[in-house]
Amino acid sequence: MILAFLFWLSVLLILYSYFGYPLAVWVLSRFKKVETPTAEYEPTVTLLIAAYNEAAAIRIKLENALALDYPKEKLQILVTNDGSDDGTVEIVRSFAEQGVEMVSGAERQGKIMALKRGVEAARGEILVMSDATNAYSPNTIRALVAPFADPSVGIASGAKFIPKGDGALGSSEGLYWKYESWLKKQETKLGNCINVTGEIYAVRKALFGAPPDTIINDDFYTMMNILKQGYRVVYTPEARSWERVSQTAADEVKRRARINAGRYQSMSMASQYLPFDRPLVVWQIVSHKFSRPLVPFAMFLALLANVLAFFFPTGGAGFFSLSPFWVQVFLILQIAFYAMAFVGRWLTGGLIGKLFYLPTFLVNSNWAAFQGFMRFASGQQTTLWERVQRREDPNV
Repeated sequence: MILAFLFWLSVLLILYSYFGYPLAVWVLSRFKKVETPTAEYEPTVTLLIAAYNEAAAIRIKLENALALDYPKEKLQILVTNDGSDDGTVEIVRSFAEQGVEMVSGAERQGKIMALKRGVEAARGEILVMSDATNAYSPNTIRALVAPFADPSVGIASGAKFIPKGDGALGSSEGLYWKYESWLKKQETKLGNCINVTGEIYAVRKALFGAPPDTIINDDFYTMMNILKQGYRVVYTPEARSWERVSQTAADEVKRRARINAGRYQSMSMASQYLPFDRPLVVWQIVSHKFSRPLVPFAMFLALLANVLAFFFPTGGAGFFSLSPFWVQVFLILQIAFYAMAFVGRWLTGGLIGKLFYLPTFLVNSNWAAFQGFMRFASGQQTTLWERVQRREDPNV
């Protein structure tokens, strides 16, 4: 019975993380719909672009920023440079006559310090956080700031899109962001979206609290700080960011491993910033952000319990007690899933390739989560961020 208990506990955690929680939020949002303003609202805005060695992308990024549909006199475009030495500084300076500004540290100190310098130099009421490798749709700033007409809103997060043409990895990544977009819409209807996309979110400058220098995921810390202050976090899908996927699956695992190291760090600090006076929000945070990093352990435990039950039958006679018949069925299904994930690494074209790559994407994502745990547990993850090469420069 112990093996059956461990198996079903693991399966339930996986199913709850990916399906159970989204379903619960969808049901609850049918009964409680919190409206978010969408009327015209034009506060002063600072578009803050963090950059480290972005010579390959920064020119296109600044051209995209200058083309945004927002009053020029109310939009400050500010690059906060973190010790770049590849020509990024010279490229940014070439845009000075067009109003682009830059603050720069003498040496590389990490994204947190770069953000602090940028916020100190920002003049906008609203800060829009962006990367150097993504591109915004023309109406993005307008869409991002519209919810701030409601004084209860502290953060607004936009939508991330993956352009077509990036193969199976791009299709899987795109499907993931569609899933996240749907979930964030339901959460916003419920009151609070429990996820902000680091490359496209806006925050009231007056509420922004500079993250400690040891924080890995600055966007998640900022969101939690706003929730702790009693303000709302909302999702605005009309604000759109486009970015190519990583050049290889290995690069994507590396990127996600860093993010997951930050999630484990956040879990270890949960008692400090969870808004315990808002139980619904706490449940959302634990379900959306804290359960997923545990999925790789649940996957391993489910497979281990299944294998042990195969070699050491418990004598159960039913579905939930893992009778020998069901042990074999579940073991075949798990083997088939991991076999598809293995084969999917090489099948990259056509509909079959995309179908096989979905298990590959899920396995890679959870492998990255496990690597993130090892980085966090061993103290190997630093706050410095490394630029992951994209398929090509962003262009919308």
